[in-house]
Amino acid sequence: MKHINYLIQDIEKQLTKRNWLDGRLCSEFTDEITSRLKGQYNSPERKPSLRLSQMGPRCPRALWYSIHHPELAEPMPPWVQMKFSFGHIIEGLAIGLAKASGHEVVGEQDAVYVDGVEGHRDCVIDGCLVDVKSASSIAFKKYKDGFKAEDDTFGYLDQLDAYLVGSADDPLVQVKDRGYLLFIDKQLGHMHLHEHRIRESSIRRRVAEYKNIVEGNVPPGCTCGTVPDGESGNIKLDVKASYNTFKHCCFPSLRTFLYSGGPRYLTKVVKTPTYVGKPLTEIDKYGNIVNGR
Repeated sequence: MKHINYLIQDIEKQLTKRNWLDGRLCSEFTDEITSRLKGQYNSPERKPSLRLSQMGPRCPRALWYSIHHPELAEPMPPWVQMKFSFGHIIEGLAIGLAKASGHEVVGEQDAVYVDGVEGHRDCVIDGCLVDVKSASSIAFKKYKDGFKAEDDTFGYLDQLDAYLVGSADDPLVQVKDRGYLLFIDKQLGHMHLHEHRIRESSIRRRVAEYKNIVEGNVPPGCTCGTVPDGESGNIKLDVKASYNTFKHCCFPSLRTFLYSGGPRYLTKVVKTPTYVGKPLTEIDKYGNIVNGR
């Protein structure tokens, strides 16, 4: 049996071979991609509930709204949908390559539970729980160069903790005290395997905390981060908070301006942003232009 420590080395070796994608592997790969894309685009409507994939650090107000008023979420732009689709394809390809290179891959998308909260892990490779993540080149460098818990903006380690705790009694998972994040640079194709030691007590506290939040009758306070926007006196959401799809529930007066590098979300506007003397385009939460061209 192959060892997970050689997973990336074996995948890279496999990629240098010719004629390795036989009919069986091709069928499994297309089935995997089809399943993931159906989950993104064709999933049936169901009552919102806590998921283990939500166990990273979150604004409690946004979490509450995601369960009680999901209709207030910021609509997902089409390019974000496309980005998520790329991620599904890359992650499915990585699992297919693990199989092709001779590693044992089982338990794909199996349901796991922690104190009544459900989630679905990616897979178990060589007896080890593995979660696959695609990342930009900039983010990949961070994950490769000494990834630490304090750098875990999107809660990947918390998710892995949850899947490990939920798989504690699963005989497919032979290594119980650690799991792995397989990071893939979606721009350049590099790979990195990050080993993570389980933190059972912290994830159980997080699950209990989030269950308590969503069981409340009123939305709690907001903990979204904000930072100064240059020297203008304006205040903007920080990078993590900008991904919050309930940011307008946290900041009802939030204003969004379209900069060349993308939208910027201002919680306080002292000086209207301009470019060559003209106001920047401002949009509402639905992407409609409200000011500017």
